[in-house]
Amino acid sequence: MSEIIESNILKALSTVMEPDLKKDLVSLNMVRNIKITDKHVTFTLVLTTPACPLKDKMEQDCKDAIHSLVDASLDVTVEMTANVTTNRLDKLTLPGVKNIIAVASGKGGVGKSTVSSNLAVALAQRGAKVGLLDADIHGPSVPMMFGVLDQQPLMRNVDGRELMVPIEKFGIKLLSIGFLIKPEQAVVWRGPMVSSALRQFINDTDWGELDYLVLDLPPGTGDIHLTMIQIVPLTGVVMVTTPQAVALADAFKAATMFQMMPTKVPLLGVVENMAWFTPEELPENRYPIFGEGGGKKMAEELHVPFLGELPLFMQIRKGGDTGIPAVLDSENRSRKYLMDIAERVAQQVAIINAQKAALANA
Repeated sequence: MSEIIESNILKALSTVMEPDLKKDLVSLNMVRNIKITDKHVTFTLVLTTPACPLKDKMEQDCKDAIHSLVDASLDVTVEMTANVTTNRLDKLTLPGVKNIIAVASGKGGVGKSTVSSNLAVALAQRGAKVGLLDADIHGPSVPMMFGVLDQQPLMRNVDGRELMVPIEKFGIKLLSIGFLIKPEQAVVWRGPMVSSALRQFINDTDWGELDYLVLDLPPGTGDIHLTMIQIVPLTGVVMVTTPQAVALADAFKAATMFQMMPTKVPLLGVVENMAWFTPEELPENRYPIFGEGGGKKMAEELHVPFLGELPLFMQIRKGGDTGIPAVLDSENRSRKYLMDIAERVAQQVAIINAQKAALANA
C-alpha cells in the first residue's frame, strides 16, 4: 500500500512545474525522501538556491497537486532544502566557489558597494555560503560597511601554500585592500600593481566552499574590470545605476563592456538605486529626486531582468556608516527591497546555470 501511494505522490508531483526552469519537479530530481505515515505525507523539495523567491508558490503547488490527484484528506508537509547549482566546468580558479557574481556600475556614487554588501548578507541570511571581495583597490569601502576597519587577515598553510584567510562578519567571508592599509592611506598604484593585487586576492586566498562570491567592482571600464574578466569565471553581472541620465549613460557603457569580451559575461539584471526619497516623518510620500524609471528602461533596452528599485532611505546610509548593513535590521523599511533583489539575483543565477547545463547536454 505504501509503495502504491508513493508512486501516486510522485505522479502527482510530476505535474508541478518549476516556474523558472519550465520542467516538472520529479524530472528535475527535486523531490526526495518521501515518507508516508497513515494520512501524513512528508517529502523534501531540493531548491536550486536557498534564496528562491518562488518557494512558497512551489510548496503550495505541491500540496494542491497531491490533494487534487491523490487524496484531499492527506496532511502534506514539504521540507525545503537547497543545493545551489553551478555551471562551472573549469575549477582551476576558485575551485570551491560555485557562482561568482560581479556588481558593477558605470560611474561612482550610485550605491554599488551598498548593493554588493547587502546582497551578500541577504544571500547568507537565506542560508547560502557567501564571500565578498572588495575589488575596488583605489576606493575600498567593505571594511567600513562591515565595521571591521581594525582587522587584518591571517595567513594559513594549505597544502604547502601560505594563503590569506578572509575576515568573517555576519556570516560573510570578506577580503579588501582596506584590511592591508591604514584607513587614511591612499593606494597610488598603476594598473599592473592593481592587477597583481587582485590576482593574489583570487589565487592566494583560502576562500573555501562558497555558494556565491560577490565581487564589488570599481566604477567604470578599466584595468580592474579587464583583469577580473580574464582571471575569474564570472557567472554574471549585476548593473547598478540611479535613474538620472548621466548615470544611465555610463551604466550602458559598462554593460556593453561585458558583452564585448571574447567570453561574454551574462547580465543578471539591473538594480536602480536612489529611485525615490521618502522622509522618515512622511513614510507614504515619494519624491523622485533623480528622475523616474531609468533603471527599468535600461533593463528593457538591454533585454535583461529588472531586479528592483532601492529607495533613498536614511537607514541604508546609516547602515553603511555604522558597519551594520541595512538588510540585517528587521525593522528597517528598506529590508524588503534588499531581500527581494537578492532573491531575484539568485533566481537569475539558477536560470543561467540551467540554460548552460541544457546546452551542454544537448
